[in-house]
Amino acid sequence: MFKFVVLLSAVAVCALGAAVPEGMLPQLDGRIVGGVSTSISSYPWQISLQRSGSHSCGGSVYSANIIVTAAHCLQSVSASVLKVRAGSTYWNSGGSLVAVAAFKNHEGYNARTMVNDIAVIRLSSSLSFGSTIKAIGLASKAPANGAAAVVSGWGTKSSGASSLPTTLQYVDVNIVSQSECSSSAYGYGSEIRSTMICAYAVGKDSCQGDSGGPLVSGGVLVGVVSWGYGCAFANYPGVYADVATLRSWVVATAKTV
Repeated sequence: MFKFVVLLSAVAVCALGAAVPEGMLPQLDGRIVGGVSTSISSYPWQISLQRSGSHSCGGSVYSANIIVTAAHCLQSVSASVLKVRAGSTYWNSGGSLVAVAAFKNHEGYNARTMVNDIAVIRLSSSLSFGSTIKAIGLASKAPANGAAAVVSGWGTKSSGASSLPTTLQYVDVNIVSQSECSSSAYGYGSEIRSTMICAYAVGKDSCQGDSGGPLVSGGVLVGVVSWGYGCAFANYPGVYADVATLRSWVVATAKTV
């Protein structure tokens, strides 16, 4: 059903030659499409979630020792092989590389429908905040349809690409509300559920390797990169976990994970 299904036989190869681990394959067709290179100081909440030394997903700094990411990024994996790099423009060097102590996926996450695609990670040690590492607040309500937003990550830069950029990318998009995204104006219909929000711009999107990363609007985290048909496909916006809807779960779980 999802574009990622037909890509599993063509696992993206990261810049250092290591294949993206199967357990961490993103649901999107995997990268920032139509984006621009940027610096971590512009997106200091962005982290690289790494498995066995390879970038696999994005995430957002919620507090000094808590990261918010997508549940599908943490399927079939143990915390012992996971690390988070924070505070670096590059996924493969610099900043702080910290081991993952534990994580918890949303209890209602469904890998078939992609509802509740959100998770919380607890780090083994706290991050030191500064100009390149900062927490981002959680949205308490969804932005208006059409609101300006930005998504960032180290995902591939075109659908089906074989390598990841080492430098952080960002792309400007516009919010597509849950009701609008499920309407006849777009191609998803009833696949868009109440825990999802969309974002769209012609020729621009998140993709493989961006999963779990931040969709930001109005200075707060409004979405977590989740899934989509391809990347930047016409009439198929990127689909994100709706942080406003899932906010109470994140706040509660961050205290207990």
